[in-house]
Amino acid sequence: MTRHFLEIDDLTADELGNVLDLSEQPIDGLPKVLAGKGVAVLFEKPSARTRNSVEMAVVQLGGHPVTIRGEEVSLDVRESTEDVTRTLAGYHSAIAARVFEHSKLERMAAVSSVPIVNLLSDQTHPIQALADLLTIRQAFGGLSGRTLAYVGDGNNMARALANAAPIVGMKMRIASPDGYELRGTDAELVSDPVAAVAGADLVYTDVWTSMGQEDEAAARSRAFAGFIVDDALMSHAAPGAIFLHCLPAHREQEVATSVIDGPRSRVWQQAENRMHSTRGLLAFLLSHS
Repeated sequence: MTRHFLEIDDLTADELGNVLDLSEQPIDGLPKVLAGKGVAVLFEKPSARTRNSVEMAVVQLGGHPVTIRGEEVSLDVRESTEDVTRTLAGYHSAIAARVFEHSKLERMAAVSSVPIVNLLSDQTHPIQALADLLTIRQAFGGLSGRTLAYVGDGNNMARALANAAPIVGMKMRIASPDGYELRGTDAELVSDPVAAVAGADLVYTDVWTSMGQEDEAAARSRAFAGFIVDDALMSHAAPGAIFLHCLPAHREQEVATSVIDGPRSRVWQQAENRMHSTRGLLAFLLSHS
């Protein structure tokens, strides 16, 4: 059966641990599961980190990444999403896609004979959550029992983390302004950032205005006033707490420069881990499909 990765909970706890273990293996020790093979990397939405990390992960597994801009295939305009998927699956051993609507990934998975990997959708961002878990494990030596505080928009990043937390035994609190909460989650929702961060091991934030929401920027800036992760807010976290951000960051908006560049920040390690965790995921999927 072909394994797809559309949501973080497409992996069991044991499988997730296996992916993270593979992510930390030396490149020379990994089987070149993509030797002589290609991976289609499709971008409806551009991204510097995603393109670079995925392309390098494919190369490190012996494969050849073929990056495709959204306008080159124009899903559901020039051809249906299903027809594009069937064509690409004839050339490649996996298809990784960064899309606007999550439903497109589900439609791809329904017809694909090769693994589909979600590089981001409007619903969730599981590939980033993998890198986050890897970073947390490296910082603390484990995941279970840790408390993650997320401060900001209840967006696709918040959902990916909320889906990941119970799998690995972490507790998650999310602080969002009224009207911007994450819906349909078991994570604890609060309106006060201090209440979310108090005693937390991990403090996480994301941009207040995501790609495609630019016309909401002014309203969001007003709504999120007081939700900046600064030194005062970090002082409420547990001793030894670290700061995470999926990037790109708007300094002095959702995060203070003193925090993102400070000693508690693991943001650049987290960004590098996008490559390592993607390599681990592809190694796992292509060994179990």
